[in-house]
Order: sequence, then structure tokens, then C-alpha cells
Amino acid sequence: MVTFQDVVVPEENVVGAVGEGFKVAMKAFDITRPLVAAGAVGVAQRALEEATKYAQERKTMGTKIINHQGVGFMLADMAINAEAARALVWRSAWAKDAGQRNTYHASIAKCFASKAAVENANLGVQVFGGIGFNTEMPMEKLYRDAKIFELYEGTSQIQRLIISRHLPSIYPA
Repeated sequence: MVTFQDVVVPEENVVGAVGEGFKVAMKAFDITRPLVAAGAVGVAQRALEEATKYAQERKTMGTKIINHQGVGFMLADMAINAEAARALVWRSAWAKDAGQRNTYHASIAKCFASKAAVENANLGVQVFGGIGFNTEMPMEKLYRDAKIFELYEGTSQIQRLIISRHLPSIYPA
């Protein structure tokens, strides 16, 4: 933990106006949240790829498990999650690149992509079955890695708060 007490910052080193540091930090999230969301998309995509490969190799009841409807539906949900999260990240990045304020879209991308990463990792472990918890299998690490995306750069609850506070200006009464 870092604590600052009685710190004097020379005037030439002050970023923005004095007392406006929180606002400066919050604007930085418009850049960093889409990047974090992109990382979450990577985890969601990797979980999908690993689970799909495994489902094409593993056989039960005389057929590859990808042919079982229950497994196929889990893989389909994983694909939906990854594709939707990717599109939201692109939308948020596009807004920033276009010079628009993207706080709303950055929070949506971060929240959804984080959820997609966690859900895909969870479904991936389910597809793998008991072996999915084995530390030598990729799903186990993806499962552990996914959760952080719901926590840092603002928790998913904070993202929902930001999104909800933007709604009245988007959809006025």
C-alpha cells in the first residue's frame, strides 16, 4: 500500500487543475477500460477454443461430445459471449478513436466482456468435466484468470452504476 501525506507537487508537475485529479483519473478509464475488456475477450475466446477442441476429441457413448446437444449448446453460448463482447469492445474503441466520450460504451464493454470471460471459463470447465480442474489443463488456469476482470479497473457493479447514470441522458423521459 502506498500512502501520500504532506506531499508537495511542484506547479509544473500538476496534471490538470488543482483539485480536479479525480476527473482526470476517471477520463483515463475511457482509454483503459476498453483495453481491459479486450483482455477479457481474449480469455473468453481462448476458453471457447480450448473447449471446442476438447469436445471434438473426447468421446462418450460412441460419439464426440460436441455432438451431444448439451455440450453443443454450452459451446454455442460461449461463442455468443465471445462475439458479443468483441463487438462491444470494438464499439467502445471506435467511439474513443472518433473523439467521442466513450464512458458509457467503455463501461458496457468492460462489464459484458468480464462476464463473458467468467462464464466462458466456467462453461469450459464444464465441457472438460473433472479433468477441467486439473492444473495441467488450460481450462483450470483460464477459470482462475477470468475472475479478475470483474474486479479491477472498476468492479462490474461500478460499471453498472456508470451505465445506469448515463441512461437518462440517452433515453430522456
